[in-house]
Amino acid sequence: MQYNIPTLLTLFRVILIPFFVLAFYLPVVWAPFACALIFFIAAITDWFDGYLARRWNQSTRFGAFLDPVADKVMVAIAMVLVAEHYHTWWVTLPAATMIAREIIISALREWMAELGKRSSVAVSWVGKVKTTAQMTALVWMLWRPNIWVEWAGIALFLVAAVLTLWSMLQYLNAARGDLLQE
Repeated sequence: MQYNIPTLLTLFRVILIPFFVLAFYLPVVWAPFACALIFFIAAITDWFDGYLARRWNQSTRFGAFLDPVADKVMVAIAMVLVAEHYHTWWVTLPAATMIAREIIISALREWMAELGKRSSVAVSWVGKVKTTAQMTALVWMLWRPNIWVEWAGIALFLVAAVLTLWSMLQYLNAARGDLLQE
């Protein structure tokens, strides 16, 4: 296996996961900031490693496998943590919806790849906007410096949930012919 900077950035993101969780539970006043900062760094490396892999033509099979896994694990854990913190249906339901969507679309992409039609469920612009809204909302909901940022984070989290459903319907519609074929 060849290590390159994009792959090392992805591995770094995986290594950040336990520190992210530990920061969330630290009994100190700066814990929410530390937790949000670690998540923000992970989100930036997610964008940066993909950009560098394409720009420098350093895509590897291992990197192509690990990148979405690292991203989905970090985001799913962040959603579980904010759902635990807020302990209310208007945070837990969108979090559960977004986690379920990731599982459904991952399974759909894997299945479509087996059919040789993975490109028909490629990432859309709605998915990219959803990811940006989701990451921003999670940073604000983890940080919680004041009530306004907290409420803005929750509002953006709800927007991300709507975009999640919209993008999921787009992907399912793109694969509809293959899904419903006997």
